Amino acid sequence: MFDDKTEEELWKNYKKTKDLRIREHFVNQYAPLVKYVAGKIAIGMPQNVDFDDLVGYGVFGLLDAIEKFDPTKDIKFKTYAVTRIRGAIYDELRSIDWVPRSVRQKAKELERVIGKLENRLGRAARDDEIAKELGISSKELHTLILKISGASILSLSDVWYVGDESDKVSVMETIESPKSLNPDVIVEREEIKNIIVQAISDLPDKEKKVLILYYYEDLTLKEIGEVLQVTESRISQLHTKAIMRLRSKLMNIKKSMVI
Repeated sequence: MFDDKTEEELWKNYKKTKDLRIREHFVNQYAPLVKYVAGKIAIGMPQNVDFDDLVGYGVFGLLDAIEKFDPTKDIKFKTYAVTRIRGAIYDELRSIDWVPRSVRQKAKELERVIGKLENRLGRAARDDEIAKELGISSKELHTLILKISGASILSLSDVWYVGDESDKVSVMETIESPKSLNPDVIVEREEIKNIIVQAISDLPDKEKKVLILYYYEDLTLKEIGEVLQVTESRISQLHTKAIMRLRSKLMNIKKSMVI
C-alpha cells in the first residue's frame, strides 16, 4: 500500500495524520525487531519465562516507540525502538516479579557490599576483596554472581529522572549511545548523564567491554565470550559485577543528591 513512499515520507505523514494504516505498516515492518530483542533477552532468562510472552511485552514497546519517535531528530527509528522494546519487556518482567525474593535479597546485599568496599578503597574492588567482605570464598562468590545474573539485567532499565518525568534517562540508554563514552560530547546535557558516563568509565576494563559489546554492539553473552576468549559463564559473571558496581555507585550518588 505504501511501497511508493519513502520511510521519511511515511513518518511525516503519520505524525501529521495519525493514520492507523501507517501505524500498522510500521508495526508489521518492525515486528522482526521485536522478536530479535525478545530472543536476546530470553537467552538469560529461566525456563518459566515464555518467549511468546516476551514478544507480547515487546510489541507494547514498539507501539510506544512509534507514538513517541521524533523523525526530525538525528536518530534512526530502529535504534530508538530497540530501547523502547527492551524497556517494555523489562518493565513487564519487573511488574510480575519473576525473580525469587531470596535471589533479589542476595543481589541487594552484593550491591551494598560492593558499594561500601569501593567507597572505602577508592577503586574497583577485586573478587577476593568482595568475597572476604561477604565472608565467603571466591568460588562461592562466583556461584552467587551466576545465581543473580538474571536479576541484574533488569537493573539497567532503571530510570533516572532529571527534572520532571518527561525528562529521564536510564543506564541502558546511556550505554547504548555510541557518544556516551565521551563525556565531552554530552557536556551540555543533564548532569545525571555525565554521572552515568563517569561510572561506566570507572569500571574495570573487561567489565566495561562486556557492557559495550552486549548493549551497544548487540552481541550475545556467548559471542562476547568468543571475542574475549573466555567462557559464557565468565561473561555472565563480568556482566553481573559490572551492573552491581554501577548500581551501587549510582545509588550512593543519588542518596547524596537527595541529602
